[in-house]
Amino acid sequence: MRFSVGSVFRAMSATVQARPRGLVYEKHGEPAQVLQLKDISLSELGASGVHVRMLAAPINPSDINMIQGLYAVLPDLPAVGGNEGVGRVEKTGIGVTSLKPGDLVIPADAGLGTWQTEAVFKEEKLLKMPPDIPLVSAATLSVNPCTAFRMLSDFETLKPGDSVIQNAANSGVGQAVIQIAAAKGIKTINVVRDRPNLQELVDRLKSLGADHVITEEALRKPEAKDLFQKIPKPLLALNGVGGKSATELLRHLQHKGTMVTYGGMSKQPVTIPVSALIFKDVKLRGFWMTQWKRDNAQNKEELDRMIADLCTLIRKGQLSAPACQEVPLADYQSALTAAMTPYISAKQILLL
Repeated sequence: MRFSVGSVFRAMSATVQARPRGLVYEKHGEPAQVLQLKDISLSELGASGVHVRMLAAPINPSDINMIQGLYAVLPDLPAVGGNEGVGRVEKTGIGVTSLKPGDLVIPADAGLGTWQTEAVFKEEKLLKMPPDIPLVSAATLSVNPCTAFRMLSDFETLKPGDSVIQNAANSGVGQAVIQIAAAKGIKTINVVRDRPNLQELVDRLKSLGADHVITEEALRKPEAKDLFQKIPKPLLALNGVGGKSATELLRHLQHKGTMVTYGGMSKQPVTIPVSALIFKDVKLRGFWMTQWKRDNAQNKEELDRMIADLCTLIRKGQLSAPACQEVPLADYQSALTAAMTPYISAKQILLL
């Protein structure tokens, strides 16, 4: 089911007098055990505050890690969960110049706590969204598509016809990489884990623009080299898994190519063959979207340009939101369970 801005607004109007609520945790641990849905108090609006009524927010792996206490940055406790989402501006402080009531906004940084029905945020912590962007696309824009966009832009100069190889190709980042690369004429080799519904997944990724979809097991076989009779060896590898999967990406990387690590879903270290460093002179880099945003916090032109470019792709039908399952906030426990279950590809979206 898809929901529209209008339907969400109508649903909100029935509960507009309700107290603000949020998913709060007072200690780190497993989300299902430490999160509680409770009434919360709003901060004072002040001169630079923006009162936002949240509409929808996804559950991402980074959200889970933050609640578990395993993320690189952790908010002060007690805290509200969630790093991504979309909301509507209700009121602004007298010093706010970039936003007005009715504007749609998304977080400009991590750690805001988006799993709440309403909140007061600082103006500089929000980005204005065009009103014509679908709500689910807006709610899922600030993490995965931005990560994919930067990795395709910042590490190698890719031109149409070049190729990129990635693992975790069915993840939110992976799906965004496929679509953004296809829009630029860049070929993608997409590595996924074997699973019972493999053909269904292959078909879905190819419908997004994937050129080749291959399992990790197939990539290890000698026949995998035949793939590169059809397309050039990749100049860029994107690693969201780690362990043996990352080593396989390196094996197929072009001479002097780059592997960018942005995640470690296997929880295994990245092992680098000496031959890859000596004879192929590969470059190993890491990327974290949160750090990129903080490095560019004083000059938002690059961030604004990236959001504008992504919105253009959305309007053209070249970048869609991942498959989503929309869940009312009150049913957050079922959403958490689904978000942490292997092989469930639908991203859980909390309706706030």
